[in-house]
Amino acid sequence: MRAVVLEEKGGPEVLQVRDDIPDPEPGPEEVLVAIESSALNRADLLQRMGFYPGPPMVHEIPGLEYAGRVVALGERVAGRAVGDAVMGISNGGCYAEKIAVHERQTMAVPDALPLTDAGAFPEVYITAWDALVRQGGLTSGRWALVHAGASGVGTASIQIAKALGARIAVTASAGKHAVCQRLGADLVIDYAAEDFADRVLEATGGVGADVILDVIGGDYLPNNVRCVRLGGRIIQVGVMAGGPVPFDVGSLLMKRATVTGTTLRARPIEEKIAITQEFATQMLPRVAEGALSPVIDSRFPLEQVAAAHEHMAANANAGKIVLDIG
Repeated sequence: MRAVVLEEKGGPEVLQVRDDIPDPEPGPEEVLVAIESSALNRADLLQRMGFYPGPPMVHEIPGLEYAGRVVALGERVAGRAVGDAVMGISNGGCYAEKIAVHERQTMAVPDALPLTDAGAFPEVYITAWDALVRQGGLTSGRWALVHAGASGVGTASIQIAKALGARIAVTASAGKHAVCQRLGADLVIDYAAEDFADRVLEATGGVGADVILDVIGGDYLPNNVRCVRLGGRIIQVGVMAGGPVPFDVGSLLMKRATVTGTTLRARPIEEKIAITQEFATQMLPRVAEGALSPVIDSRFPLEQVAAAHEHMAANANAGKIVLDIG
């Protein structure tokens, strides 16, 4: 099969497309999926550079999400059939024509979501929902603040918040405000020209955001604490600006707030299965309603994966960058 293989670490040029990679063999409870589409995530860039190791593999193939059709079944598979359209998250291996995954870690692709777009759905929507709802407690009428509002996670967060009846503020560069506004963000903040904490406190009448989803890190933390409400929650899902920063712990104590660090890749498969199934039950019906739909920035064939990585590294995208594989 064709696949993108990392044989060394470095810039986009180390991404090698090979056509001699053996097809994966599904285990007893796994299905073999012929991948139609995948998509880029920031973790892929970090893995390529050697900062975010993937799972042990004979050939290191990046990629955290996929969509395609089941082409073979393990002997104990009971809930899937050959030909089913499925999508899901994986520890790696999605920049390839085929992947073997546990059947319960797959989700049925709704009819309203084309397979060519579905590869851009699972990672960011599950990440956003897990952070905002499962861990952050976001419900109708509450306020969320999400940084990088025009990113994949950001655009998914806006849609999830509005589907729940919550209110949401996002930060984004000036050129990406229109995307966030079209999706229904209640407040869009230019992080380069405005103090996001002041804007959030103003919008919430001085109360602050109930939950903050932050992919930036660095010096955002003090301002996150300043504009989170009493007893609120800050969910850290990335550190694009770096981790170390001077911080007054006392400010966190006065807010009685919680800061939680989280990733999906490092979790045990049992937990990923539980999250996937819970998300599918609660949120996939919203796709048919039109409330959830991946925002596609651009598409690249698998052979142009290096150009796709360059596009993301330049922060040029608003929404997801799709890899067309099938």
